[in-house]
Amino acid sequence: MKTITAKLLTTALAISFAGEALATEWNVSVWGKRRAFTEHVEKLAELVSEKTGGEFTMNISYGGLSKNKENLDGISIGAFEVAQFCAGYHADKNRAITVLELPFLGVSNLEEEVAVSHAVYAHPAVQEEMAQWSAKLLMTSPMPQYNIVGTGDPRDELADFDGMRVRATGGLGKAFAAVGGVPTSVTATEAFQAMDSGVVDTVAFAQHAHLAFGTINKADWWTANLNPGTVNCPVVVNTDAYDSLSDEHRAALDSSVEEAIAHYLANYGALLEKWDGVLAEKGVTKVEISEDELAKFRDVAGKPIHDAWLADMSAQGLPAQELYDLVFKTLEDVRAAN
Repeated sequence: MKTITAKLLTTALAISFAGEALATEWNVSVWGKRRAFTEHVEKLAELVSEKTGGEFTMNISYGGLSKNKENLDGISIGAFEVAQFCAGYHADKNRAITVLELPFLGVSNLEEEVAVSHAVYAHPAVQEEMAQWSAKLLMTSPMPQYNIVGTGDPRDELADFDGMRVRATGGLGKAFAAVGGVPTSVTATEAFQAMDSGVVDTVAFAQHAHLAFGTINKADWWTANLNPGTVNCPVVVNTDAYDSLSDEHRAALDSSVEEAIAHYLANYGALLEKWDGVLAEKGVTKVEISEDELAKFRDVAGKPIHDAWLADMSAQGLPAQELYDLVFKTLEDVRAAN
């Protein structure tokens, strides 16, 4: 009887350990609070759990695991399995994807932003650079064209940007610098304080961020059609963590990306539909910049910055022209398909 009991106990323990071995629990580092910018991450966690019967879970931390500018570093050392970051936070670590942050690329909607981002992410040079940080690009965080909020009199002419202190990162910062602006790359979570304390006069964000980080609450005006470009913010997974997944869990993760992006797009679309109402509610003036002034901005901050990026990245050994051409070829393909 003792032998039978021992065998049953051993079998039960083996089954228990096997069950534990099948379970996967990942930590995900994002920042701020839950908002439109993180909805695809939330949806990804939900889908993965559903598809694996709760065996694969993703614990999303809003700032509890890392500072936003250190998320890629955390991925590189395996401090957590998944993270979101923005290319402009450390352009020297992710040079190749900064092509997506060049001003005036002409991307007109979120669907196009997804297409060009994922096309660039799939390029071997991009994947090789990310591999240096033990990072696998999983999906983008598509954002509409950035526009600025500010205090005081509206800035609706290019001359008004001269000396303007603006929170803008990456290619957007370079665009404003080209017309005399003074960009600062404080993080999204620091933007309200920078505006409130007068460190900056204006803040460049997508709509969701103006809401989430409170800059809209300080604003007197918002540029409706400046549209100088956007920021590219990938979601990445640690390569060792990805490679260690079972076939079932890896399939659950991979198959959930497209669904998560679709959820993000639908959610962001609803936010954009409400935006004019938000401006009216908060008493923020909607500023329309004339086409003549926009043309001046594009002349100064468009092609010259593109050419400088191409020369700089090529000198660093990256296939810059190839990446640049890929963006425009993808836009052509997407528009032809529609």
